[in-house]
Amino acid sequence: MPDPERILTDDMVAAIKAYFPRYPSRQAVTLPALHIVNAELRHVPLQAVVEVAELLELSPAQVQDTLTFYGFFKQETAHGEIRAWVCRSVSCHLRGADEVLDHFCDQAHIKPGETTGDGKLTIEYAECLGACEHAPCILANETLHKCVSKEDVDSLLQSIK
Repeated sequence: MPDPERILTDDMVAAIKAYFPRYPSRQAVTLPALHIVNAELRHVPLQAVVEVAELLELSPAQVQDTLTFYGFFKQETAHGEIRAWVCRSVSCHLRGADEVLDHFCDQAHIKPGETTGDGKLTIEYAECLGACEHAPCILANETLHKCVSKEDVDSLLQSIK
């Protein structure tokens, strides 16, 4: 019988264990494990850190150190079903990323880092998405939106609704 207190599902544990042969140590599996948890739960709660540490034979502090190093992971609350990163690198900034971000947040009625009340969208800014030739750009989950205008933001928001 599964432990009702556990966060990691059997599928998540199996997915993490599938990385074991691919890495030189279990500690090296920490980041892939955090991505698996985050993909499933849309955040990595403290209990999941404890369970990942147990699975990887590490201390929870070691897993927590990795988690907090990366701004990608949230721990307290889940991010939206769609997590949109607005790039604010120099290239994107020069081509209007600040205006795009402001418009995006205004239209969604949230501030950067917040999630809409329905849990569908989190808007965040990224220091660089590595797509300077497509500035300004937004990464929404796995999709890169290139040369984004305010109108493109409106279309993106319509597709989310």
